Formats: sequence, C-alpha cells, structure tokens
Amino acid sequence: MVTRLSPDARKVLACAAQEARRRGDRRLGTDHLLLGLLCDPDSSAAAALGVDLAAARAASDSLDQAALAAVGVNVAHLGNPAPAGFSRRHVSLTSGARAVMTVAVGQTRRAKSPRIGSAELLRALLARELPDPAAELLTALAVDRARVSSSLDGSN
Repeated sequence: MVTRLSPDARKVLACAAQEARRRGDRRLGTDHLLLGLLCDPDSSAAAALGVDLAAARAASDSLDQAALAAVGVNVAHLGNPAPAGFSRRHVSLTSGARAVMTVAVGQTRRAKSPRIGSAELLRALLARELPDPAAELLTALAVDRARVSSSLDGSN
C-alpha cells in the first residue's frame, strides 16, 4: 500500500508520525492523521479544512486534558510535556487509522486513480464518527464536514 501513496500523502503520514511522537503516543491514530494533513499550510487539505496546525494542536491538547479530567486526573498545572524519548522508526497505526487507510484505498480504486492522495485521506477522516479521535477533533474545531467535502469535490 505504501508504494501507492502520492508524495503529498507520504508527507501527511510522516507529519502524522511526528505528531504522534510529539504527543508521546506509541501509535498513530486518526487524530494524528488529521494533524498531519495540516502540516503543510499551503496544501489543498489545509485550505479545505480552514484550520491551522497550531489551532488543531491546541484543540487536541484540550480534548486530552478534558478526557483526563473526566477520570479525575488534572494535568493543567503541568504545562507542556517534554518531547517523547522513544524513537521507533515506524509508528504503528491504530485500528481507526488502518480503517482510514482502507477507505482511502477504496476511494482511489473507485476513482481509478494510480495513487492515494491527501484528498482521499481527508475524505476518509471526514467519514469518521464519534467517539473517533479525528471526529472529536473535527467537532472541537467546528469544521463543517459537508462544506469541506464539497470543496474537495470541486477541486477535482
């Protein structure tokens, strides 16, 4: 599957892996894929979402803090965490991220396109439903999924 990724999709995955490492996560999830899409502010995916990486990171951090607070852990006073110490070359995908990749592959096949691009990754992420981390992040960022989807359709 990796050989079928376009250069922009490869960059998204590389950025998503960096985001996972930055957050200290051992696995790459759908939320990391969404953050990876925002890594290049000039990309069509970032333009379609209308959100910048800093805002998405802040929203993701807030969601994490709220989840921890829900189980009685208050981390607000700790500040930003130190960068993660582990350095696995390849971060494994969560089941949700694998599902996103599967949907993107299916979209690419239906479109008879030779490569999976960032637009297919974004479409697959837009289809995720709560309580998926990307769906939660899209909701927290007040992203209008229908508008983003139609803007992607218009760019083809």
